[in-house]
Amino acid sequence: MYLTDEEKRTLDGNSGPGNQKAMELLYALGKAFDAERLIPVSRAHVALSGQEGDTYWCGLLVDGGARCKVVPTTNPAWDVEGLSRRFDVTDDELELAVRTVDVYRRIGAELTFCCTPGLGTNVPLFGEHVAFSESSATPYVNSVLGARSNRESSVSALASAVIGKTPLYGLHLEENRKGDFLVVVEASMNEPYDWGILGWYIGRFAGSRVPVLRFRNLDRRPSVEDLLYLGAELNTSGAVPVYHIEGLTPEALSWPSVFKGKTPEAELIVGDRELKEQEETLSENKGPINLVMLGCPQYTYSQIRRVEELFKGRRVKDGVGFWILTSFDALELASRSGEKERLQESGVELVADTCIDEPCWKSFEGGLGMTDSPKCAYYRERRGQPFVIRRLSECVEAAVRGEVC
Repeated sequence: MYLTDEEKRTLDGNSGPGNQKAMELLYALGKAFDAERLIPVSRAHVALSGQEGDTYWCGLLVDGGARCKVVPTTNPAWDVEGLSRRFDVTDDELELAVRTVDVYRRIGAELTFCCTPGLGTNVPLFGEHVAFSESSATPYVNSVLGARSNRESSVSALASAVIGKTPLYGLHLEENRKGDFLVVVEASMNEPYDWGILGWYIGRFAGSRVPVLRFRNLDRRPSVEDLLYLGAELNTSGAVPVYHIEGLTPEALSWPSVFKGKTPEAELIVGDRELKEQEETLSENKGPINLVMLGCPQYTYSQIRRVEELFKGRRVKDGVGFWILTSFDALELASRSGEKERLQESGVELVADTCIDEPCWKSFEGGLGMTDSPKCAYYRERRGQPFVIRRLSECVEAAVRGEVC
């Protein structure tokens, strides 16, 4: 792997131990994937996670004198000030959260605490080379915006932000962005939930291959929420950081080019029956619930408005928590426009800067939860709480009843 003289000096420690560590990681990553050299990146997004390993790595770099050359946006951890008053957290959990914010602030990150940066806080242009971690952000910027990022970890994305470069391999190369197989979708796609179930179904089949989707009965253009849900689930059940949709996403507008001039046969045909069976496989539980959790990826302002419409002035049943995790800007809009207050009157809480996979939610463990996101259920179930996965309208009805029928 070729390094410039300046890169060699950084690797040798001439720019300080923090920059040296970051360069060591990028150099090792490049050698592992046979990259010929490093290339500049113009943007980065770091899935800081609020977990010890990621926080340690950031502390190691910043305490060694490193500071980000490319200012990265950051994933959510959790709203320490608000949620620590509402739920039981240990001193160690609280200390880690505070330390996480401190080290990322010192290294020069932009503390957006948002897992959907491509919607407004960090939007790359077509063809722009970036380093994005986060399992819903990476497929969105690759597929919908046509930027170029590998499926970075929080560690490698931060190293790229510090050095301002990333190894030239994988999805930074044109030939690796072409479609690997064709999916024909005959199912009805009515809302983000349907796109999420579709993504989970295809991801299990795809592994790390690049799917190209052809829709038979799509009667409207998908929303940004639809495409976020699709990518998030493709990259949770599978490892799919880029997908293409015939005639819609920027690298599939010319059909011959997306498959390198070949005419593929469909490897997968997906209808309503397949998606219904997938939903039933994901969640078989029924009965009383103690939590409805929405916002994985974080809910947009449009989705918050939709929740209010579905409640129609009704209330969440006593004993059921109803939490919507959202971005700071969507929360501000909901506060200004009145949805936040009206939803609180219905028993619905909104919180920004917070991920579903955080210790502040452990008070609900032991009960049955409900969500519209398979990704949310996947992470929460690893912490010991089973989840029922249903579309948004069913989540609202179950919250009012207090159970899933």
